[in-house]
Amino acid sequence: MGARKRLRAEAIKEARKSLAIAKLNNCPTSPRKMRLVADMVRGMDVQKALFLLKHSGKEASGRLEKLLLSAINNWEQKNEGARMDEAGLFIKEVYVDGGRMLKRIQPAPQGRAHRVRKRSNHVTMIVDARNQEVVEEVNESNS
Repeated sequence: MGARKRLRAEAIKEARKSLAIAKLNNCPTSPRKMRLVADMVRGMDVQKALFLLKHSGKEASGRLEKLLLSAINNWEQKNEGARMDEAGLFIKEVYVDGGRMLKRIQPAPQGRAHRVRKRSNHVTMIVDARNQEVVEEVNESNS
């Protein structure tokens, strides 16, 4: 590996230290339905998003709430001693990709068959801190 490539890799690694990533794979909900809920919470503060997901009537909101709690826990483990309230956690990115598709056959009139596509999705959520100074102070004191 060249020097520039190594320095760039180290810079990316340093930038990702404050980020916390959580993934949900093969969720048996169509990506379109999941994107409706993901768009609702993208860019929000974590506390506000948790409240919104808890009280939403959508089926996908329960799964996204659980994923958000996992991302918060991942952030707390990366930044031991830092408080979630002081750091100002927010949802930096949420994206929903299509997962595997189960193909089934539905009987149709006159001996025909229609294909039923049972869709699933992959959700990735990235949580970051707005106040980087608080996180850096805690990380320096732990070192």
